[in-house]
Amino acid sequence: MADRSTERVVAFMDLGTNSIRALIVRLNPNGSYTILTKQKELVRLGEGEFEHGNLLPEAIDRTVNVCRKFTELARSFGAGEIVAFATSATREAQNRDELLRRLEEEAGLAFGVISGREEARLIYLGVASAVDLGDRSMLFIDIGGGSTEVGVGDQHGYRLLESLQVGALRLTNLLVRPDREGVVTPENYHEIRRHVRAEGIHPLHRLKNQKVDVSYGCSGTIQTLASTARHLCHPGVPETEYVLAHADLQRIAAYLCSLPLEERRRVPGMVADRADILIGGAAILDVLMEELGIPEIRISDRTLRDGMLVDYLSRTEGFPHAEPLSVRRRSVIQLGRSCGIDEEHALTVVRLALELYDSAAREGLHACGPWEREMLEYAAYLHDVGSFISFRGHQIHSRYIIGNADLLGFDQGETAVLALIARYHRKKVPGKKEADLEPLTSRNRRAVRILSTLLRYAEHLDRTHADLVRHARFTHCGDDEVCLEVGCPGDCSLEVWAARSDADAFAKVFGKKLVVASVSPK
Repeated sequence: MADRSTERVVAFMDLGTNSIRALIVRLNPNGSYTILTKQKELVRLGEGEFEHGNLLPEAIDRTVNVCRKFTELARSFGAGEIVAFATSATREAQNRDELLRRLEEEAGLAFGVISGREEARLIYLGVASAVDLGDRSMLFIDIGGGSTEVGVGDQHGYRLLESLQVGALRLTNLLVRPDREGVVTPENYHEIRRHVRAEGIHPLHRLKNQKVDVSYGCSGTIQTLASTARHLCHPGVPETEYVLAHADLQRIAAYLCSLPLEERRRVPGMVADRADILIGGAAILDVLMEELGIPEIRISDRTLRDGMLVDYLSRTEGFPHAEPLSVRRRSVIQLGRSCGIDEEHALTVVRLALELYDSAAREGLHACGPWEREMLEYAAYLHDVGSFISFRGHQIHSRYIIGNADLLGFDQGETAVLALIARYHRKKVPGKKEADLEPLTSRNRRAVRILSTLLRYAEHLDRTHADLVRHARFTHCGDDEVCLEVGCPGDCSLEVWAARSDADAFAKVFGKKLVVASVSPK
């Protein structure tokens, strides 16, 4: 297991059939990581390979040159380790040893060549680490240049991994035959589909027996198909909310086939460099969605290199990825540690906030449920991240950081709730018609007002960051009064004073007078 005792930089490189991707991260001693840069370069390593089995000299030259530049970039960031894997084009090439030798001699890189199933495993790690599946099963599809990886599993691991020898570049080289006008005829498209179905007959049979609740598509090919479909079929739908329906995919595939290449490049939402191989990719996705009965597929931007990072961290002691944590919890811990929070204080505030939440529920102060409790827990952990920018006004900075941190496993509404709870944990108390809360649903507006108030008092009760308060709970005092019992074995007068001085916030949100009393813990 790797060591996290000192700060270090690690680079990850994925040598695919179509592109090379690099990810450079700094691993911090507190168990967080910082992404320093992400790079991607189109090299078409597999161009022309699938007809005769050899990588072309010019493709090898392009690949070595880009890898050399990426290595220099990694070293400039101080990378002491580079983890590099090669996939379909390399593992199938008869002259792969020549490529690997040149990469080692000229770029200083020792690439590991991984199998299709190992590629699928790493992609699965990348995709699953970015979504909160709960108890649902997920299927993912990654269409590469030379192969297509498919997997099924849940939040904790995969159940089935498959690799099909069909890829967007492979099919384009072997089967896409435009007519004299540059159009791909319906007959040619159906021929491509038949080939995909034949190549996938056994994996598809195994996949059909799997229970699947939600499907995700990753890779540049699927992202580009979704982008063109959204622009042409649903132009008013935001990118973050779009889900690619099978019917939309079929419409887009027929439309792209009807256009010569130069016109295809100009289609709204198209990535011009992918226009020549997109029909092959569309045929693969079309067959998979049809055969597996997938009506729609969500889009993930996670790739093999993200899975390589997750796999590396899972073997590094002290990182959340090495522990059985949910995606939400891992991403929250990662953000907090990246911003250098006082973690002992954060955990104390979490404990106190949840005690207050539970006792408030027992006293009938709110009717919130498990979801709101979870939001309070995460917001309490992150409430001080804004101090990374400045302590003065840090609640405002916390809102900005949380709202723009791209927290994995949370939807946009949940991220906004977390950000606003942190925003209102001190100073201003949000009113029922607060402008900041207007874009939220009525449930989320209510949650922000209640949870930020509970967090406010949890923060007061660790004002000295000394973990003096052993317990805190609300109890009934009278019809219009609520007592906040603060259990402390020593002198916590500063904490009690802070809570008393902010009693108006409680009255504004809960409509009752707050009485704060210090008691000896049992």
